[in-house]
Amino acid sequence: MWAEVSEMILEEATPSTDQELNPWHAAEIRFDEAAERLGLDDGLRKILRSPATEITVHIPVQLDDGRLEVFTGYRVQHSIARGPAKGGIRFAPDVTLDEVRALASWMTWKCAVVNIPFGGAKGGVVCDPSVLSQGELERITRRYTAELIDFIGPERDVPAPDMNTNEQTMAWIMDTYSMHKRSTVTAVVTGKPFQLGGSRGRREATGRGCMIVALQALRKFGLEPNETRVVIQGFGNVGGMAAKLMARAGFKIVCVIEVDGAVYNPHGLDIPALMAHRAETGSILDFKEAENLPREEALYLDCDILLPAAKENVITSHNADRIRAKILCEGANGPTTAAADRILEERKIFVVPDILANAGGVTVSYFEWVQDREGFFWNEQLVNGRLEEIMVNSFRDVVAYAEKHGVNNRTAAYMLALDRVAFAIKLRGIYA
Repeated sequence: MWAEVSEMILEEATPSTDQELNPWHAAEIRFDEAAERLGLDDGLRKILRSPATEITVHIPVQLDDGRLEVFTGYRVQHSIARGPAKGGIRFAPDVTLDEVRALASWMTWKCAVVNIPFGGAKGGVVCDPSVLSQGELERITRRYTAELIDFIGPERDVPAPDMNTNEQTMAWIMDTYSMHKRSTVTAVVTGKPFQLGGSRGRREATGRGCMIVALQALRKFGLEPNETRVVIQGFGNVGGMAAKLMARAGFKIVCVIEVDGAVYNPHGLDIPALMAHRAETGSILDFKEAENLPREEALYLDCDILLPAAKENVITSHNADRIRAKILCEGANGPTTAAADRILEERKIFVVPDILANAGGVTVSYFEWVQDREGFFWNEQLVNGRLEEIMVNSFRDVVAYAEKHGVNNRTAAYMLALDRVAFAIKLRGIYA
């Protein structure tokens, strides 16, 4: 029966290209398969798949040249069944409501997979940060925060940085919220500067989490880090930090891919030197002792671990058959489309799904929220030790669930997450 159900769902996962690249469509397909395998009743499915709250705001901002511009912002709170909503805010010209919906639902499942007491949310503002000044970005951020003031808070919805936002963005949000509340409320956001209540280890947390689960995956294959070739797509906060920490742990980072191309050395790249080269030149290309490669070609290199750590929809039904990695460790949110999942499974590529692999960031965000509320801060050793404990246990939970139910790791992660959220909803009941 399950084979028939799975085949039916996967047939739906081969839509038109536009539909395949819609992240909300991918989220729905994966949700449906996990819900079907769990045997969830129709009522619970409706609750779990529907966002609790969707907010669209239109933000008037005066630009530096005196012009008035109106920017569109979103905040989607997918679930608060297990605790306050949690999720980042991204600034990008291609932000859509469907993208934010999908990212919010992934945050719900991600928090449930690592078993921390948050629900899921996500936010975004449609803008191009590359053409905006620091002052313009601050005004957009503060007005966006003011529009959401009744919807966010330490007990309601706790934002964090995401694409094109950072510690400074979180400091502006915290300050704006605090001015409205007439008291300093550090726990309203995570990913803040340490001096304003941020946590030690937060900046490295997502990359560190990727490294931890990669090490766990290696143990399943009987590999050692020093004999493991890694290709990393994306060299920002997640990919760059994963590269740095994995190289330090002995992994051989043979290729790094960025928007303008890739650099490759089969004997391993000197990651600190590559970071210094990019800081000096603005690009990873033309790095000494490395060969420049087209980014498309680099994605298909023969390697042991491929770690996509940039945006969604990197691996699709059109290129999944060309991936030559033993292990796919998803550092980005949604780097693989639902239509590509079947191809990867048929090729027996071991996938560490995004809702597990990149959960280090939200885990340490949880630690930051706890520290802010306690007014007592942990040292970095304690943060990293507790992160490792959660990531290792969560990896083992997902793999054990996959083996028990005869499914792939992604489906297992979704099933585990849905089961935990559904259990919370059943315990709470429905208020009427």
